[in-house]
Amino acid sequence: MKSRLLASSVFAGAAFMAQASMLAVAQEADEAVDTVATTTEDATARQETVYVTGSRIAQPNMTTTSPVTSVSANDVKLQGVTRVEDLVTQLPQAFAAQNSTVSNGASGTATVSLRNLDLGGSATRTLVLVDGKRLPYGSPNDAAADLNLIPGQMVERVDVLTGGASAVYGSDAIAGVVNFIMKDDFEGVQIDTQYGFYQHNNDYDTNGDLRDVIAQRAVGNPSQFALPDDNVIDGYSKEITAIMGVNTDDGRGNLTAWFGYRNNDEVLQGDRDYSACAIGSATATGFTCGGSSTSFPGRFTDFDAFNYTIDPATGEFRDFDAATDQYNYGPLNFYQRPDERYTAGFNGHYQINDYAEAYTQFMFMDYQSNAQIAPSGNFFATTSINCDNPLISASQLADIGCTSANIAAGDSIGMYIARRNVEGGGRQDHLGYQTYRGVAGLRGDLYKAPGWSYDISASFAQVTLSRSYRNEFSITRLNRALNVVDDGTGTAVCASVLDGTDPNCVPWDIFTVGNVTPEALAYLQVPLLQTGTTEQNIVSGVLTGDLGQYGFQLPSANSGLQVAIGAEYRRDALESITDNSFATGDGAGQGGPTIGLSGAVDSYDMFAEFQMPLVEGKPGVELLSIEGAYRYSDYSTGISADSYKIGGDYAPTSDIRFRASFQKAVRAPNVIDLFQAQGFNLFDLDDDLCDFTDPAGDGTGGAACIGTNPWQVTQAQADGGALGSPAGQYNYLQGGNPDLQPEEAETLTIGFVATPTFLPGFSASVDYYNIDITDAISTVGSSVTMQLCYLQGDADACQRIQRNANGQLWVGTGNVVDLNVNIGGVETSGFDISAAYGFDMGKYGSMNLSMNGTLLDSFDVDPVGNAAYAYDCVGKYGNDCFTPTPEWRHRARASWVTPVDGLDLSATWRYIGSADLDTGVTNRVDSTLEEQNYIDLAGQWAAKDWVSFRFGVNNVLDDDPPLSASTGTTGNGNTYPQTYDAMGRYFFVGATFDF
Repeated sequence: MKSRLLASSVFAGAAFMAQASMLAVAQEADEAVDTVATTTEDATARQETVYVTGSRIAQPNMTTTSPVTSVSANDVKLQGVTRVEDLVTQLPQAFAAQNSTVSNGASGTATVSLRNLDLGGSATRTLVLVDGKRLPYGSPNDAAADLNLIPGQMVERVDVLTGGASAVYGSDAIAGVVNFIMKDDFEGVQIDTQYGFYQHNNDYDTNGDLRDVIAQRAVGNPSQFALPDDNVIDGYSKEITAIMGVNTDDGRGNLTAWFGYRNNDEVLQGDRDYSACAIGSATATGFTCGGSSTSFPGRFTDFDAFNYTIDPATGEFRDFDAATDQYNYGPLNFYQRPDERYTAGFNGHYQINDYAEAYTQFMFMDYQSNAQIAPSGNFFATTSINCDNPLISASQLADIGCTSANIAAGDSIGMYIARRNVEGGGRQDHLGYQTYRGVAGLRGDLYKAPGWSYDISASFAQVTLSRSYRNEFSITRLNRALNVVDDGTGTAVCASVLDGTDPNCVPWDIFTVGNVTPEALAYLQVPLLQTGTTEQNIVSGVLTGDLGQYGFQLPSANSGLQVAIGAEYRRDALESITDNSFATGDGAGQGGPTIGLSGAVDSYDMFAEFQMPLVEGKPGVELLSIEGAYRYSDYSTGISADSYKIGGDYAPTSDIRFRASFQKAVRAPNVIDLFQAQGFNLFDLDDDLCDFTDPAGDGTGGAACIGTNPWQVTQAQADGGALGSPAGQYNYLQGGNPDLQPEEAETLTIGFVATPTFLPGFSASVDYYNIDITDAISTVGSSVTMQLCYLQGDADACQRIQRNANGQLWVGTGNVVDLNVNIGGVETSGFDISAAYGFDMGKYGSMNLSMNGTLLDSFDVDPVGNAAYAYDCVGKYGNDCFTPTPEWRHRARASWVTPVDGLDLSATWRYIGSADLDTGVTNRVDSTLEEQNYIDLAGQWAAKDWVSFRFGVNNVLDDDPPLSASTGTTGNGNTYPQTYDAMGRYFFVGATFDF
């Protein structure tokens, strides 16, 4: 199947080229980059007219008022990445959202969030482009673009523009744009291969005695607690990419095609000592191993009179001890999801005549991944048990309060069961995607209209999801499998078998250790299925003109007014279909239902852009220019929005240029924002604010907790110890909102670029940015809602808290309502600083030094439109700020072109600043996640004209990641592997063959 798809792609490209040769219009144009020079070569290249990320107007130089950071194809090789998101997120402006380290809640996609403005959610405030044209929704479950579609070896460079760009590109560019520029003029055949793996020494010795804690727990429970081998090698990655390019005989066209295969193996949390147990709590001296009370052999409780587990030695009930009996759910979770990816596609262009160039692009991906987490079970999903159940011993019946009269009458008594399906193994979320994307267009100079050119294009993209969630328990079947009676012959059978409700039911005997049968598992475990598609259609047309040729030019300038005008139609459609088990929330370990949805949003846009030099080449004014853009968008949802940009450049000399821009950007609500069905999900919280037994006393709600309102509890419940979730996860009600309005952002950037002539090869830039989002499309946040209610006395927040009869928010119907709304907003500001210096060292070769860093000044979140309730996330992490947002991050590199012919060596220093727990607690070992320094070494050797080798080690020192008890589902394995190197050293070798 895949070979047929590749062949059809190549034939389609050839057919396109043949058809293009019979057309009769447009021009030849090159795609290029606008960025501060980062190497000596960059400072002298690209003096021709280029197309700029962030503008549709061709530029005669490398300047733009919006700062752009660029990484090259060489960076892909030097970092040894097989996933392009791993490279992009090393930039200090970029943060990972979904990636290969996410298992619990994985969409299977890879996304990037500029400035971390999505606060642990979908990265929909960052617009992703390929050759200046947008990618579709990545999944029916995630509207952000999926970077898995992009083959790393086909990337010429990546431009990252931070700050609003909606006036140029339309909705979603609130935080900025990531633009992948692809190779489109390749000639010949190239085979690129790479092999890599992780190596880690398990010798964690930070923050107390976690290894000793695990070893001690292993003595009493070796099936759940074990220290991994001292030295582990895993996470093998393999990738091969073939690129084939051919020019037409007349030199007017090119077709570049590629085919790639990638395979990455899993990494288990149990194979790292710092993730071999799920951290339960943090004290001033160290961590404890915690876990889930959905345990093995189980927890049996009414949250009042009894709280038992089963003693394996005696088979009888004994008191459940949270310190020793909770289930260690960490080891079976994937630290890195395994995946397999096939990619294929082509880029083609053909200059038909002096006025027309036809171009096309086709991309295909087949992607498979598996997200494994701990086994499912009965997560307190059943609330009672019948006293005449023959599987329960007489002593056990007496312990739970079943009298002889109850047994004779077959009465049921209240009993919650939390019992892990250790016999069935981990839950596995198999995620499969097939993605197609095609672009075709014409561009060129207008006939008999000097200075005018056009670009007309159409694109279509489709993403198809096929999802199978396995080893999950059915809540419906759990209730039937536990309602067991004697059939009159001494045989224990399900009551549903006798009454004919479910003749296939098999009893689940969890009251005697070792009695769970394969037949019971086959009955209880059901697959949950989801299919879905996203489609995107775009038709756009742009006219650009140099009006200087018509006299629109100031006498003080050497060039005139340049403009771009255009229109665009875009349709984003989504359909998700879930089976009955997903849709009804019947999956016991799902946290709530996954309900299908469908919808589409059409947008009709008109836009214009101008650039006007005011002064050029005068004493004291090498350049003074202004530019602007405007876009009007009308949406099929009945709303409209406009965005604009105004900016200017001033260069007193060729050594320094000052730039500034102000932009208004918009993001219209997407299909998921609008139409997602309501259903339960889970949010992270260290402890219920009304749990007065919290040993740290964190966030105690005090007197506001006690009462008879739905959000309040009794004094006995507050003191009883059952309000806090052992796993730190609580229920919230999520869902879309068709009344959402577009969010808006005002973005200000002011900075300078210096390329001093007295220091050849040196360049530097400093840019201040401020992004202020209002009416942000988001949720208030369940943790924030609880703080607003109990700590601030906000009545609206209290109304959104609905506790169950036992006062809990983590069992049964207890939940916090947290639907999509237009919240107050998010504002962030800071400084981007970059520098580069390239110099010759004579007989010792040459050196290129570069650094790119971001200093975060503010990151304020206003959840309800009241500044008094806003909170700051600068240098914070946790339940409200989610992944770490350090004050300072940078990436610095030294590249040495050695005297040895063809041999280049490089060293990269990645720095991530510290982050404090957002609760303000200071008496825990994880109150501060310490700063991290990573050193990467790499080399390239061009052994022959036709072959070159590369090799390297990332995280050379095998630094352990900082750990926390508060990472929740936003992190993984007691840390944030989206931010930190969590799996140890990464070794890679690769080779490129050119024919």
